[in-house]
Amino acid sequence: MKVPPEIQRRVAELREEINTHNYYYYVLAEPRIPDAEFDRLMRELQALERQYPQLVTPDSPTQRVGAAPVEAFGTVRHEIPMLSLENAFSEADVRDFHRRVCERLSVNHVDYAAEPKLDGLAVSLRYEDGVLVQGATRGDGYTGEDITRNVRTIHTIPLRLRGRAYPRVLEVRGEVYMPLSGFRALNRTQVEQGEKPFVNPRNAAAGSLRQLDPRITAQRPLSIFCYGVGVVEGFRLPGRHYEVLLQLREWGLRIPEHLEVVRDAEGCLAYYRAMASRRDALDYEIDGVVYKVDRLALQARLGHVARAPRWAVAHKFPAQEELTRVLDIDVQVGRTGALTPVARLEPVFVGGVTVTNATLHNEDEIRRKDVRVGDTVIVRRAGDVIPEVVAVVKERRPPGTRPFHMPKRCPACGSEVVRAEGEAIARCSGGLFCPAQRKEAIKHFASRRAMDIEGLGDKLVDQLVEKGLVKDVADLYELDEATLAGLERMGEKSAANLKAAIEKSKHTTLARFLYALGIREVGEATAQTLAGHFGTLEKLMSADEAALQAVPDVGPVVAAHILAFFRQRHNRDVIRRLRRLGVHWEEAASLPREDLPLAGKTFVLTGTLSSMTRDEAKARLQALGARVSGSVSRRTDCVVAGADPGSKYDKARELGVEIIDESRFLALLARHGQA
Repeated sequence: MKVPPEIQRRVAELREEINTHNYYYYVLAEPRIPDAEFDRLMRELQALERQYPQLVTPDSPTQRVGAAPVEAFGTVRHEIPMLSLENAFSEADVRDFHRRVCERLSVNHVDYAAEPKLDGLAVSLRYEDGVLVQGATRGDGYTGEDITRNVRTIHTIPLRLRGRAYPRVLEVRGEVYMPLSGFRALNRTQVEQGEKPFVNPRNAAAGSLRQLDPRITAQRPLSIFCYGVGVVEGFRLPGRHYEVLLQLREWGLRIPEHLEVVRDAEGCLAYYRAMASRRDALDYEIDGVVYKVDRLALQARLGHVARAPRWAVAHKFPAQEELTRVLDIDVQVGRTGALTPVARLEPVFVGGVTVTNATLHNEDEIRRKDVRVGDTVIVRRAGDVIPEVVAVVKERRPPGTRPFHMPKRCPACGSEVVRAEGEAIARCSGGLFCPAQRKEAIKHFASRRAMDIEGLGDKLVDQLVEKGLVKDVADLYELDEATLAGLERMGEKSAANLKAAIEKSKHTTLARFLYALGIREVGEATAQTLAGHFGTLEKLMSADEAALQAVPDVGPVVAAHILAFFRQRHNRDVIRRLRRLGVHWEEAASLPREDLPLAGKTFVLTGTLSSMTRDEAKARLQALGARVSGSVSRRTDCVVAGADPGSKYDKARELGVEIIDESRFLALLARHGQA
């Protein structure tokens, strides 16, 4: 059959592209495309070569297992080739594999050893008289790189086999990988040291294992699972693959977790589904499972083809990484005001679903990856994790693209976007006004430790916002009983009770009000300190950065958040409305903290108080300048003991710390104007 010129050109293009990606993947350990894209290129070339056999050449990528070894290492010739596996991508592929096995063996049933397929770097370990003498990469399947000094640094690889009954020569095949926990820690270190983080754990493992300096390898969190043997001399191994792996474990070698023996295609598929459900809970990446005919005698009868055994197949999971194009970059505002850039993508099937959006995390990540509209990107989706853009394929970047910049104004409400020094997240500062934050702002405002509007739960807040009845917290005080009674699960009595609770909340304290505003980093203790220091809301709202940082426990970050909040006209408008609608508190004269009556004193609360909650007692003590601690020590000045005090009471007695009951505590508060 004559080969059309366009087919010849396409075959040449595919070979060049595959060889280029082999070079980046195996030699430089810098993959440029996801595995799924590489598999597609290889399958296309295989299909064309099957259709036109005269195009097959000895140097075609389909005729080799991998890539050439790095010249900087010594080379190792594998006595028994380290072959790769054929892939199955569907249940039909697995059933076809099983059918071919049964037909070649003339049997009806076959047992398979099933194990996870790790996404790491294949290696060979040679032991002589029980001692590790050589480690090598798979390389091209026939010749690998000598990495003996590096594998010796991996703690999960024994330098000497356990026991005494082992082969004179034992060659073990396995997969070196990097645990996900170790990968995350390594990337944190890379970023902290100003170095480029690794793209994925497989890339990190390959790069770590192939360092010319083994001291660098020793610092990397590498591990191994051993999945088979090559050369064996002076020992008779068990007759089943499963039993061989158990024997390796006896000699101190790590074997795959979740190893099982299953029967026929249905057993294989059940194992596949079970491992797919466990996948996200593992501390290492797997990209599928492997089925191997369990009986070694049957493996020998089946033999192998040029590049893969006939007795094994890798059943791949749906690709977790794919290529697609960025159509646009939007910025979403979360319920706490956090701004998250999101890539709008050309639809792509990845991880079993069609993905059209992927998170870009934050401004620093966009800048580090340099993601731009129009870029071709690698998108990753693992389990239920939100899809993310892993990297940009910069070789495919079209001309005229521009770097992305985060907006200076909130896309939802127009308020100023602020980013505190040292933080990765940019946030909207219009907390009381921003529609994206509306529900959370109202829920926080009404919470027990803030304005304490009893009966205003999450579901009611959701209804009020969704029906357009409440657009900001000030609207709560304009609700009438008839409107409240018209809500789901609200009768006249419930509406009356809620209206009464809203009215009651109008009388509060400055500290509670400040906390209720939801200013970032202003918790109860800081709100109490600010109220005590400034005395009035007006003085606090007009304070500059220097005045704010003069407050104990208020540093530059907290001061910046307070300034940004009160600088927003929307927030000030809502506060004015709240005051006009009757929210009030007793104004207090501002005193320096050191001049407050209980300044420098440490109190501890234990047991139940009948006259107030623990939080209320804590707030009153803090208003008087006291520090309230959660534990008793020799530096504790006083323990307030309510009913049924716990171990803190016993510790105070043991240390001789002053203990007062509730009546004496109330007298103390009354004496200092906090009754």
